[in-house]
Amino acid sequence: MDVPTPKPIRPPHYRPRIVDKQVERYQRIFGAVEIAGTKWCGKTWTARAHGSSITYVDRSNNLALAKADPSLMLLGDRPHIIDEWQLAPAIWDEVRHSVDDNPDDKGQWLLTESSTPLRDETPHHSGAGRIGRIRMHPMTLTESGLSSGKVSLAALFSHKFAPAASNVDPHTLLDAVCRGGWPKAQNLSVTDAQILIREYIRLTLTESVARLGKDPDTARRLLDSLARNISQPVTYKTLRKDMYGSEEVPDDFVSDRTVSEYVSMFTDMFVIAPVKGWVPPARDPKRLQTKPRRYFADPSIAAALLGMNPAALLNDWQTFGFLFENMCVRDLLVYASSLPDIGMEPVRYYHDDSGLECDIIIELADGRWGGIEVKSSHDKAEEAAGNLLRLRNKLMRNPGARTKEPEFLAVLVGIGDFAYRREDGVLVIPLGTLGA
Repeated sequence: MDVPTPKPIRPPHYRPRIVDKQVERYQRIFGAVEIAGTKWCGKTWTARAHGSSITYVDRSNNLALAKADPSLMLLGDRPHIIDEWQLAPAIWDEVRHSVDDNPDDKGQWLLTESSTPLRDETPHHSGAGRIGRIRMHPMTLTESGLSSGKVSLAALFSHKFAPAASNVDPHTLLDAVCRGGWPKAQNLSVTDAQILIREYIRLTLTESVARLGKDPDTARRLLDSLARNISQPVTYKTLRKDMYGSEEVPDDFVSDRTVSEYVSMFTDMFVIAPVKGWVPPARDPKRLQTKPRRYFADPSIAAALLGMNPAALLNDWQTFGFLFENMCVRDLLVYASSLPDIGMEPVRYYHDDSGLECDIIIELADGRWGGIEVKSSHDKAEEAAGNLLRLRNKLMRNPGARTKEPEFLAVLVGIGDFAYRREDGVLVIPLGTLGA
């Protein structure tokens, strides 16, 4: 077995992440903390920034040892990191029992995973109250140094806003969509970064999907379909038809249920990030669209699947708009998750029976909320602001409703020089100025 690494194990060139504060907070609350997220988003490096020793389950003969005696993976100076624990799911129960045996010792273990365990290998206990779970995402524009972060999401909930200038030009934004938020790609050219992302997709299909007993060809077709239908609440039937185009595929070959299983697989692997619909207290859920909208963990995955680079997106502004929305969702999932009073679902959307919709709703645990419309450029801000005001007026129309006034309404834009407040109170915020 690998000998635990002596102190210090913090990576020498570690770039601080927004999730760091959440890890520190959870280490004060729970006996163990799990950091889960898609491969290559930086989980191991972040864990190493908060740990004293580490065991890599997927190295040398550690996996065989972990399956024979999972307690061996807990050996090492604490906080001890167990990297890719899901490869030997019995480790989870071993950690949970250790936490139960020492309830006053907090932050003793850090577990990382890039996919949930197979259904028949799921740990016997959820770990509730013992193991805190944190979802990690690829880097935001703030973390990669492209956004100034001068407009704080947390400050917006405190009604604090100051105008700010954005230094992100259109070409930088196009490059950011295609390069993505992968730590390994930040110092690469966009062309080289896209090679890295295509390799991520290839490994996901040929190794991860195959290991789960699924068909790589079906999985690839589904990923392509999800990329074509990004941000849309499409049904499994629509995805199935899109996967095979004009090909006649009988239901007993690939059914809606099969598509559902593959979507769940990619969700469990953190390749896609479903965003659920928002049901405010004043509205009847039967009159709302609550099927999840599906985004990729990073917009660069969709760009690679669609075979598009910055030049191609420049000539297809509609597709760029969808990928830009994916980037906004990625960043807002990170920024919202860092709020101390965030609810169970950091980011949601609104769509009712009249066709009125809002791209992003962020609601705190106390019911306070903010609405955000996403537009690729500033010239769409007028239309988006009108939509947000209609949403507010509709939800506030019933004085006896339990829906609170929004703390803020904002149009999040890609191409725009300034963050400012309109006369109607709606904020216009370039993504290049937004931060946690």
